[in-house]
Amino acid sequence: MIKKKTLSEIIQELRGNENIINWTEIEPQEAKAKPIPESVDPRIRSALANRGIEQLYTHQYTAYETIRKGENIVAVTPTASGKTMCYNLPVLQAIAEDDSSRALYLFPTKALAQDQKSELNEIISEMGIDIKSFTYDGDTSPAIRTIVRNVGHIVITNPDMLHSAILPHHTKWVSLFSNLKYIVIDELHTYRGVFGSHVANVIRRLKRICHFYGSNPLFICTSATIANPKELAEQLTGSPMRLIDDNGAPRGRKHFVFYNPPIVNKPLNIRKSATVEVNHLARDFLTNKIQTIIFARSRVRVEIILSHIQELVKNEIGTKSIRGYRGGYLPNQRREIEKGLRNGDILGVVSTNALELGVDIGQLQVCIMTGYPGSVASTWQQAGRAGRRHGEALILMVASNTPIDQYIVQNPEYFFDRSPESARINPENLLILVDHVRCAAYELPFKKDEPFGLLEITDILEYLTEERVLTHAGDTFYWANLAFPASEVSLRSAAQENVVIIDQTEAANVKIIGEMDRFSAMTLLHDEAIYLHEGVQHQVEKLDWEHKKAYVRKVDVEYYTDANLAVKLKVLATDRTENKRSSAIHYGDVVVNAMPTLFKKIRLSSFENIGYGPINLPEEELHTSATWIELKEIDPAIETKTQEQLLLGIANVLKHIVPIHVMCDRSDIHVVSQIRAEHTQLPTIFIYDHYPGGIGLAEDVYKRFDEVKEAARKLIRKCPCEDGCPSCIGTEIEGLNVKLMSVQLLSQL
Repeated sequence: MIKKKTLSEIIQELRGNENIINWTEIEPQEAKAKPIPESVDPRIRSALANRGIEQLYTHQYTAYETIRKGENIVAVTPTASGKTMCYNLPVLQAIAEDDSSRALYLFPTKALAQDQKSELNEIISEMGIDIKSFTYDGDTSPAIRTIVRNVGHIVITNPDMLHSAILPHHTKWVSLFSNLKYIVIDELHTYRGVFGSHVANVIRRLKRICHFYGSNPLFICTSATIANPKELAEQLTGSPMRLIDDNGAPRGRKHFVFYNPPIVNKPLNIRKSATVEVNHLARDFLTNKIQTIIFARSRVRVEIILSHIQELVKNEIGTKSIRGYRGGYLPNQRREIEKGLRNGDILGVVSTNALELGVDIGQLQVCIMTGYPGSVASTWQQAGRAGRRHGEALILMVASNTPIDQYIVQNPEYFFDRSPESARINPENLLILVDHVRCAAYELPFKKDEPFGLLEITDILEYLTEERVLTHAGDTFYWANLAFPASEVSLRSAAQENVVIIDQTEAANVKIIGEMDRFSAMTLLHDEAIYLHEGVQHQVEKLDWEHKKAYVRKVDVEYYTDANLAVKLKVLATDRTENKRSSAIHYGDVVVNAMPTLFKKIRLSSFENIGYGPINLPEEELHTSATWIELKEIDPAIETKTQEQLLLGIANVLKHIVPIHVMCDRSDIHVVSQIRAEHTQLPTIFIYDHYPGGIGLAEDVYKRFDEVKEAARKLIRKCPCEDGCPSCIGTEIEGLNVKLMSVQLLSQL
């Protein structure tokens, strides 16, 4: 029998691996604690003592004392540092003192809400006080919903349910809103971009209803490390905040390792696939029974890695001990996977960033990231999933060939010396704002000069009156429409409806296996697409675009699919311009027309193209804001085809650089180059918000373009290739040093 290796033994072996280009050891940290305050109810003290808690970490103590003084707080400490206690303790204390007190907990995902409810109910049962805590989400049965509304001391929900099911029906929630003492917003850093802009308006509606019922709740926010937590919390809640960041939690030793796959094609600087390397690294840990989490950037990549690893470990540990986890899985599947990780039945999980948040998945020892997660904050969040209970932990980031991955691993100081990014929201985006004013007017009539947050919105109310959505009587605007506005507003995407995925493999057992937003469905659920679910391949037999249904059937093929989008772009208005000697940078409004054109079939084992097919779907139109850079002068000796390649190469680099500097997901902002822009006929690169009306990301690029440009130049210059490769500009032209030409062209911008 082969002896199993320990994590320490594998770490020693890894130290000699020639593909490791940076090894950073993070020293253990002792706990800093203070006695539990005298004011805490003896029954709560007893329940905490039963759980081995005799003292509070310094940040927990400060949070409790600050909240007791009546201040709003935002607590910012690393993953697994006990942030939950920052809100559970003051909430339980308030209810122990006054049975009529109520609290509302907001979590960004249902999975996190379910997880927190379990932990909270364990403490409550040990306290011996009749405190009723319930989750209220799409899975809550009608019978339970009535109980939650009438007697729930602590209501645990998500922003989507608050927006569409609680606020519009506030008259059924009188007990909650008239006695609401605390609003808890966990994982604050997730409320950025489109989602955060929507949620800030949902909070304005919530505060308006609280005021109507005579309550003035305090906000308790918690966040992973970002650069501007206090600013984000104040923007999101519209209330002043006290920042608490004196982390007192202990930490085990962590090894943070950057792994760069070997080069397999030296002239083109093409490296071995990160996915292949991740599969083999994960196999070593899993076959030695070391619990491991593997993060991947997309749903498709999760399923590809999962199917490969299951194949690699099936003889040693079986395929059931390694599972996938991502959005689109049904709730009962996700609960089962979380439980399996906690009790040790599941040894490994391959996940999108869905497990980046604080769901309790037990004591994982190793975290492997397939590529750079896209932001410093996200990377630390994922790394925090390993070594959650003081033990030694290993974090491996395996770089892909993409420009940003290569930049990070070649410049480790950029990551380790850099503070996390700022999270940005734009609650005043007119499309988002008008949507929520409609929802708020449905909930309660508006007085003529009544602000929404701190905004004067009389113009919007008058516009909605002209549109016959509202009616005006005296100095009050009333709802005057048959529609239910909240059902038409999605907090998480531009699309109002998701596409439902229906598995019809067995005629007698046709079932829904997942769902996907409309825009993603264009490229992932078109006819003949290979859709992967829990490692099982399904082919899309028909995408019924009109009725938002994708019909799939299980298949077993040696390829997956990837789709191309054709994009046309037109400038509508220019708001700001900065002229330079040979270029100009503009910010304004644009219209984008996107259409999926064809899909590629890519072999699972070698990632080579093995075929193509057409996609027949309608064009989608998007009005948004953009920053665009025009080249007024370009060397006439450079041929048009070469110019086009240079612009494509620079756009490729910017596509990876921009999300880092404005802290957004790559899907939130798009970069497109045109050799002859329609409005000027000049070579132009457009950077636009992928959301109707824009959410301020392109505007941020306009303000910080010199910083973005310099990062792009540095990335290209430091790439070890000679003339351009997939790790930088993504292209090469025989006989020309397009790498040098790209750097020179960037200098002109």
